[in-house]
Amino acid sequence: MLTSLIRTYREAYSGLPPAAWWLATAVFVNRAGMMVLFFMTLYLTQRLGYSISEAGQVMSAFGLGSLVGTYFGGRLSDVLGAYTVQKLSLVTSGVLLIVLAYPRSLLAIAALMLLAAAASEALHPANSTAIAQIFPPETRAKGYSLTRFAANLGCSIGPVLGGYLALVSYRALFWVDGLTSLAAAALIFTVFRSAGPHGEGPPPRVATSRSPWTDTPFLLFVGLVFLVALVFSQFLSTFPLYLHEVYGLEENRVGQLIAVNTLLIVAVEMLVIHALRGRPPALVAAVGALFLCGGFALMPFGRGFLYGALTVAVWTLGEILTAPTLSATAANRADAASQGRYQGLFSLAFAAAMTVGPTLGTWVYAQAGPDVVWYGVGMMGLLISAGLAGVHRLLKTPVAAASP
Repeated sequence: MLTSLIRTYREAYSGLPPAAWWLATAVFVNRAGMMVLFFMTLYLTQRLGYSISEAGQVMSAFGLGSLVGTYFGGRLSDVLGAYTVQKLSLVTSGVLLIVLAYPRSLLAIAALMLLAAAASEALHPANSTAIAQIFPPETRAKGYSLTRFAANLGCSIGPVLGGYLALVSYRALFWVDGLTSLAAAALIFTVFRSAGPHGEGPPPRVATSRSPWTDTPFLLFVGLVFLVALVFSQFLSTFPLYLHEVYGLEENRVGQLIAVNTLLIVAVEMLVIHALRGRPPALVAAVGALFLCGGFALMPFGRGFLYGALTVAVWTLGEILTAPTLSATAANRADAASQGRYQGLFSLAFAAAMTVGPTLGTWVYAQAGPDVVWYGVGMMGLLISAGLAGVHRLLKTPVAAASP
């Protein structure tokens, strides 16, 4: 049985191009130090004395910056090239994260969060564009799973280390986060000295390039992606608050629960996506939405670290089924000359959810009660799943060409 398992892992990871592995390594380095975002609400409320609503406003400033970064990161990837945008994103965000360690004014923190988000979130559409350029449509879900494998392997380190650092010095979180971003930038500068893995520049702009803004089925799909991201935005806002205030877990235990999510993704996501190859990605995501929202909806029905780990396992399965398949659906809808713009609009849905989600979630949390947040998430899961199943049929229709 062990031999069979090893063979399955080998098959799942075989045939992946070297450029994809180098990009994944850079993502791992960056995410291994990612800890500020996970603990920002606790930092603002527990250490600086701001209210839950004020912490939600700062997180929404991050979301607003993400809107700018993801949209222009996608557009610039079609103009400057995906690798150039990744380098600029990592250097700028690394410097801003270090600076963020020092202000105490809510306005200054919010402003720096907005700028740091604009810089850091430009990385995602650029990285997704690079993956779409490296992989053919039939294996793109595996390409995105490799990136998520690297990201979550890094995140299995960052939040746990951050949880312990937070007990000693929150300032150290900002420094580690910033320095690892700069290290990831140095890696990409070293490996990809030219524009891309083969020295190619950005794709040629042609008059018949597709426009995501005139692609109605894709816009409907993006609306559903927004709802998925709205649910997931609670992971960075109300989720750690709920674990701390209702479950009674300290920061280090919260970090350990977050690590349950990342370690499960590292262990099984590539195997699951490999086993589901050939299945319509939008339909796989429809099933995943039920698990994602259902796992969060289970939270009010128990207490303690072990029960919390169970709920994390359920919604992590949903994340495994939704995240890479949604990315693959977006990439498969674009052509070569519009890949960055499609990825930018796709990422924009996540950024918009990060803008709305923390404020909405913390408002419901404070006004209606913590449990109401998770009941609402459960209801949203039914809506999202039905919507993805329906939009799957629409995405089969051809895309009309349009001027960029």
